[in-house]
Amino acid sequence: MIIDSQEDVTTAVLAELQRADGPRFREVMSSLIRHLHGFIRETRLTEAEFQQACAFVNRIGQKSNDSHNEAVMMAGSLGVSTLVCLLNNGNHGATETTANLLGPFWRLQSPPTENGGSLVRSPTPGVPLFVNAIVKNIDGRPVAGAEVDVWHCNDEGYYENQDPTQADMNLRGKFTTDTEGRIHFRSIKPIGYPIPPDGPTGDLLRAQKRHNLRPAHLHFLITKPGYKVHISQIYSGDDPNIETDCQFGVTRPLIGTYVRQEGGQPPEPDVTGPWYTLTHELLIEPGEMKLPRPPITDKFQGPRPDIERLVRA
Repeated sequence: MIIDSQEDVTTAVLAELQRADGPRFREVMSSLIRHLHGFIRETRLTEAEFQQACAFVNRIGQKSNDSHNEAVMMAGSLGVSTLVCLLNNGNHGATETTANLLGPFWRLQSPPTENGGSLVRSPTPGVPLFVNAIVKNIDGRPVAGAEVDVWHCNDEGYYENQDPTQADMNLRGKFTTDTEGRIHFRSIKPIGYPIPPDGPTGDLLRAQKRHNLRPAHLHFLITKPGYKVHISQIYSGDDPNIETDCQFGVTRPLIGTYVRQEGGQPPEPDVTGPWYTLTHELLIEPGEMKLPRPPITDKFQGPRPDIERLVRA
């Protein structure tokens, strides 16, 4: 098609798209093209702005590697990750759900761990945390035999893949629910942490005068044949950034009660000071058990990076 005006561009692109196989592909791409071209017309995007946008997208890819996924952080910082999650869970957005963001730090092959075991695999300072998680189906019945992958950061805000001083797979473990749908384990209480702001995601946050902090949380990924893979996080309700999560991930069903305990009989004999307990239910939905693609595949090599904390204006 010969282009005679700017209106012809969208018509020509949409017409060529119809040659593609797959109705869902054509549906998604047609909508993307209409909205993208509409955005350009609405904002009257300049050539200089277009060149800046292309450079920005290129930097997202250039900043990503085996131990860091800039695209996932960017999607979270724009609210895209949470929107996709909520539209695809809780009866397709109709009801509350305990589904949540995968985040940029999940790794495959975390070590199998017995119920009652510890996620601490190298010297890791922090206040002890004892967790009881209960997996149920949408009818409220316990789900036995489900695999539950758990991971979180240390008390300085670093996941083990970011921190060469931590053992490989520290603060990660994979459990199996018992006949009552329960897992229980020991770890340390995580803290809120900054996402790395040294790439395009950080530039976006600075431009909006936002901080780069996430409230403290534990990650869960639950699998069992016959159920959709359930990805979740349980947030600490006392975190100062619970309402300003830079990734827009906090939903009410996922605000956990991390209870500080002092005095009395500690749960294990080596606990000499205060400790925390957490009990929380996670509801999984029927569906296809299909694991997501891991956002990272390796551990960071080199000195542990300092991560800047941005201030929210």
